Amino acid sequence: MAAVAGSPRALGRLCPALLFLSQFYVLAGGESTDNPPYVTKCPSNGLCSRLPADCVECRTNASCVYGKPVTFDCTVKPSVTCVDQDFKSQKNFVLNMTCRFCWQLPEADYECSASTSCVTVSCPRQRHAANCTVRDHVHCLGNRTFPKMLYCNWTGGYKWSTALALSITLGGFGADRFYLGQWREGLGKLFSFGGLGIWTLIDVLLIGVGYVGPADGSLYI
Repeated sequence: MAAVAGSPRALGRLCPALLFLSQFYVLAGGESTDNPPYVTKCPSNGLCSRLPADCVECRTNASCVYGKPVTFDCTVKPSVTCVDQDFKSQKNFVLNMTCRFCWQLPEADYECSASTSCVTVSCPRQRHAANCTVRDHVHCLGNRTFPKMLYCNWTGGYKWSTALALSITLGGFGADRFYLGQWREGLGKLFSFGGLGIWTLIDVLLIGVGYVGPADGSLYI
């Protein structure tokens, strides 16, 4: 009787210890209850052929003919659920795409980091090194993140119409140059009355054709 009565007490002491050990095992990495990071990009029970590239693994072949349609055998990654055209659960499927590397995609299919330190108004036009990433829904060959040289194309919020209007109306006082952040030229026009009108006319032409831009090197909006 004493042994039987002692068994529930022993089990009561053992259960908290087992619970602690199981939680420690999970925290130590032995078992993870969290879904992989890519699962957040993968819609549940959608068509497998429309899953983002991060949700599938495909056996690609780089020897395909560029620009031609090609099919690849793909497998859904773990923790991702999708269906076929008949709404039946599916793990393996065929993906139809165009044969081209990621860096050969049109500009609308990837996003690139912008630079605010290069001059957009220059001759010849300046370029900057950017890191580009393919959009989730686009499939391509090779690395989905790649470097690319892009033309400087950023704006600081200066309007071409405002600069031109100031140049025509208040250009003799240097208002156009002050607006564009060119303080030295603005003071020069102010104290010379627009270069007796000659500087004012020249600035109207230069701003009108876009040769004179903001001092920070950005584009007009």
